[in-house]
Formats: sequence, structure tokens, C-alpha cells
Amino acid sequence: MATATQKITLSSSRDIPFNKLVLSQSNVRRVKAGISVEELAESIARRGLIQSLHVRPELDAEGQETGLFEVPAGGRRYRALELLVKQKRLNKTTPVPCIVSEASDDILIDEVSLAENIERAPLHPLDQFRAFQVLREKGMSEEEIAAAFFVDAKVVKQRLRLVSVSPSLLETYAEDGMSLEQLMAFTVSEDHARQEQVWAAIKDSWQKEPYTIRRMLTETTVRASDKRALFVGIEAYEAAGGYVLRDLFQQDDGGWLQDPVLLDRLAGEKLKVEAETIAAEGWKWIEVAGDFPYGHTSWMRRLTGTTIDLTDDERAEREKLRDEFDGLEAQYAEADELPDEVDSRLGEIEEALEAFEARPMRYDADQMARAGVFVSIRHDGPLAVERGYVRADDEAVDGQEGQGADGCSLEGGESGGVQRAVITVGGTATEPEEDDEVETIRPLPDRLISELTAHRTLALRDAVATNPHVAMTALLHRLVTDCFLPHSTRGCLEAHVREVHFPAQADDLGESASARAIAERHERWGDHIPADDAALWDWLADQDDDTRMELLAHCVSFGVNALHEKPNPYGGMGVSQHGLDVRLSQADRLARATGLDMVAVGWRPTVGNYLGRVTKPRIIEAVREGAGERAAQLIDHLKKSDMATEAERLLAETGWLPEPLRMVDPDAEVVADAGVNTEADDLPEFLAGDGEREDATEDEEQPMVAAE
Repeated sequence: MATATQKITLSSSRDIPFNKLVLSQSNVRRVKAGISVEELAESIARRGLIQSLHVRPELDAEGQETGLFEVPAGGRRYRALELLVKQKRLNKTTPVPCIVSEASDDILIDEVSLAENIERAPLHPLDQFRAFQVLREKGMSEEEIAAAFFVDAKVVKQRLRLVSVSPSLLETYAEDGMSLEQLMAFTVSEDHARQEQVWAAIKDSWQKEPYTIRRMLTETTVRASDKRALFVGIEAYEAAGGYVLRDLFQQDDGGWLQDPVLLDRLAGEKLKVEAETIAAEGWKWIEVAGDFPYGHTSWMRRLTGTTIDLTDDERAEREKLRDEFDGLEAQYAEADELPDEVDSRLGEIEEALEAFEARPMRYDADQMARAGVFVSIRHDGPLAVERGYVRADDEAVDGQEGQGADGCSLEGGESGGVQRAVITVGGTATEPEEDDEVETIRPLPDRLISELTAHRTLALRDAVATNPHVAMTALLHRLVTDCFLPHSTRGCLEAHVREVHFPAQADDLGESASARAIAERHERWGDHIPADDAALWDWLADQDDDTRMELLAHCVSFGVNALHEKPNPYGGMGVSQHGLDVRLSQADRLARATGLDMVAVGWRPTVGNYLGRVTKPRIIEAVREGAGERAAQLIDHLKKSDMATEAERLLAETGWLPEPLRMVDPDAEVVADAGVNTEADDLPEFLAGDGEREDATEDEEQPMVAAE
């Protein structure tokens, strides 16, 4: 005969006046830190006591019930009720719903308290999101939900943002198929199909970190920190119908602009409006572009204008700002850290004072009739205006004063007027991507080496310009060689001096630290040098030796040529192999003499300037050299585009440089001075190889000639 299963009996519930309850000493929750009794009290006041207390009759020394009940489970709720009683918001005799266990129960009261605390299951974030969503749909605002549950409104916004994630991905998360951090990364896009496509691509791979998800979902967008976005303004972009996607879970620098085409159109329209305003000043031409290549003003004469003096009111305002700045600095001189409002004010004053120093220039009308202006966007967003450049074709010709190259009148009259600005949209051709299946390390392409050595040449110019002693030595070496060894091969320094231009240059060359330093130095000297030949001679004769040496160094630096070119084996145009060897050897010597460090001047390997331009084996080799074997193994299975992107991140702070930018060891250097041939090792593979790519165009395979 089967034994009947014994049925479980549950403890009874009853209402007990609050003043008959006492907190049990057996309650396991002793640490009070992080326990918000006040918030729970407000919740009880709003919703009532949702969960009953667990109590047992209190016994005296003889084991008799005292009429009081101790609370082993629910101590935080008891304290919240106690707080409401103290605040006179709850009567001390108010009945409290309680579960009453027998005093003679075999289960220890301590066990009841422990089980009540550790057997709780926290609410799943997805359940919290769905609950918040229901409340939102029923009319509660995000702020009201946050206030009702005593959480920050940002938490509510973040949970509600999960509505932008595909339902299938939410279910994957609910089944523990992805982490909360991964789920939150998908909120940077509202395209459910794209979200599912990205998850399908990465779910079985190693590369499924949140930052990888964000990068893949935003690869066709524009960051809000982009100079075009800063120039146009987010408000103007949104007013034109553009959408900005923001990440509520990570610092996003303002988010991502989803419509690059609209952004480009708005930037172009705003540039054109600015150009038309400038055209009214009387210039012959205005060229407009988002940015211009480095050296775009070469071979143009810069007009020497007259600085417009400050008015009396402007001088008074400037002195007032200086006094305020000095006063704030003196007041907080001993402070370890400036208050935010003071720091902000000092920054505002500095900007205002800089504006007073950057005074506009006044030009003669007849000069403006032959000159023009470049209008573009600075790297940090403001409008960039370069006034007063005269093209060679527009220099004054006898009998044609005030006429353009086409003979049209440029000033006044019914037939004339200021020439309208020409808006040009420039672009650079992208090279075809290397075959991903090629698994051998081939020599670097000639064009890439030329672009890399253009960076080095520019940095060398800046280094020479700041080392007058080295510049004088280089100049004397070149001039003495010309005088006493006239048949020697021309070396690194073009000593006439002719500026060497870059037939191949990367997009970021003009924004490099070296380019900006050279441009600022050149502009500073240009403000003082007279345009008249005789006046220039007298001005130079009056300068002290230090000033002359600094100017000499600046001028000499423009002749530095450390460019790699494909040698011409047939002579004639271009450079011979021997000439290239001498040039690069002397460039290395200049680099050592000036202490040039390409890492220190700001060069970093990126997808655009190196990693996206070489084969996968070279990318892996770079990561292995810069970040170690383990890092190389982490990316060796990726597609080339992803590999290049991850390599950029891994190499960012390692100081790794490709071969053309490295400092050559003088002990292993090929010695190749003018007129002297000595035994040496062969050149490195990246210089000795022909560097031809399978996808190189016919034009790229022709030898490059530095413009004179």
C-alpha cells in the first residue's frame, strides 16, 4: 500500500499593530551602507506595503509569549515603517500585514532571515525595460517614472532606448545569448535589419566587443566632431531634416550624423554664402573647398596689406579684459584647481584677446583686382579665409592694369563687377584595395613610400628650421660642394633654394603638426619682410645675427627633399638610383642631427595613411612589431578592412613606424656621399625592390619628378 505524501502547511497571515513589532537581533542584514530606507518609505507612502513582514512571537525567559512579535525577515521594510511613524505620516497602531510562524518552529529564525535575503531574484534589465515601456505608453513621462522608482532619469532613458533594438536581438539577450553591454551597443542604430546583419556577422567570431558593434553600425555616418559638422552646426543640420544618433551608454562626442550627403550640401551652401560675402570686398577670384591640399598657395605672391588699427573703444575693451584676466589669475594663484566658472571665463577672455591680435588687413583696390581668396574650413570647424594671393597669370602687365586674364573689366561699370566666387568640390582618387588572398610580403608601393617620405620631408623641414646651426652646416656643405666638387651628385638639400613639392601626398599631410608649424612660421616672417627688392636688402642688413640665422634656417628648410622616387634607369628626367641613395643617406644624417622623431611630431599609423594601403601580411607584421605576437594573433583571422581598423587601434600609442619613417642606424647605413663610393650592404628591400603593385596604374609606374 502506497504511503500518502505529507502535505505542506504554510504559516498563517494576520494584521499586527506596528507598535507590537520589534526588530529581531537574528536579522542577518547588519551592514547599513547602501540601504536607502528613505526611498523605501516614500514607496510605501505611494503604493502601500507590497510585501508582508515575516514575524515570530517573542518569548520571555520562561518561554511564554510576551504579546510582541520579532521581525527576522523584512528589517528594511520595518525601518521604513518606523521612519513614517516618526514623521507622523503613519499611526503607530496601524495594522501591518505579517506572515506569522510558530515560536516552536524547527527552522531557526536566523535561517529564515538568511533565506529571505539571499533567495531574491533581481529584476532582469529586459523586464525593467518592458515595464518602463508599458508605463511610458500609459502616459507617464520619463521624469515621472524616474521619480516614482527613485532612479536617475538617465537610467530610464537608457532602458527605454532598448526599444530601438531588434526584437530578435532582445530575445537573444533574454536567453543569455549576448551581454547587456553588447545589447546597449546596438542602440546606436535604429535599423533593425542592419543590427541583425551585424550580429549574424560577429556572433561566432572573436570580434564581438561593444566597440566593434558600434563601429560597424556607424561606419557610414559622420561623427559630430567632424569639422563639417562643427562648421554647419548640429542645430542647422537637424533643422534641415538630418538625424543625429546619440549613444546614451557611452561618451559619443555628440553622436553620429546619419546623412553625410545632406551635411556636405549644407557645408557647401554655407561656404558659398561666406564666399559671396567676401566677393563683395572686390577680389578677382575666390576659390572655395572643404579643404585644400598642402602647398596650394605655392607659386603665388602674397599681398602685403596694412593692419587696421584698433579703435579707442576696442583698445579700452582690450585693456579691461586684460585687467580682468590678471585679476582672476592673481586671485586664484594659490589654488590647486580653478573653479569651473573661473576656468571657463579665463578661456573666454583669452579668445577675445586673441581676436584683438588677429586684426583684419586693408589692401589697395588695384591689388585686390588681381588677387584672390581661398575659403575653406579649419580642422576644428571655424571658417578659414586666406586673402591676398596673386596667381602668376594675374601679375600686372603694361596696358592691362585692372584687366583679368580674359580681358574683362574687374571694377565698376555696367559691364563689370566683382567676379563671382567659384565653388570647387575637390577629391582624391582612391587606390584599389590589394588582393586579400596574397599572403606574401611584397615591397611597399612606390606611391605609398612617396607619401610616407613626404611626411618625413615636411618634418625634416620643420626640424631644420628650428635648428639654425644645423641649417647653416647643411647650407655650407652644399655650397662648398658646388664650388669645389662641381661634378658631385646633387644631394638632399636643394640649395638655390627651390621649394620641393609633393606629387604624391596623403589627405592628412596639410593638417600635420609639422605643416601647421611651418605655415605659422612662414606667416610670421612674411608679416615683416618688405616686398621691394632694395628695401628687402636694407632690411636684412639691419637685422642682428640671431634674426638672420633664424631666417636662414627657415628658408633653407624649404629646400629639404627626403622624398623617395622611383629611379629612372635611362637617365634624363627623374633621379638615378645613385642620386636617390645619396638623397636618402643625407636625409638620414639630417634627421639624426636635428633629433627628428616622427612619433614625437605626431605621425601615427592609420587606415588612411598606411594600414589600409598595404597587404594583410604587412598589417600583421606591423602589429607584431608594435604590439606583440599576441595582438597579431587576435587580428590575423579578420577581413582586411576590419584588420586595418583594429591594427590602427592597437598601434595608436606604441610608437611603431613603417620602414621609410624610421631612424636609420648609422652603423648599418649605406655611406654614399658626393663623389665617394665605399663598400656597404645592399639597400633595404623597401628601397631596393621595384615596389610595383598588381593594381598599379600606368601613371603610377612612371618616375616622379620633384617640381622646381
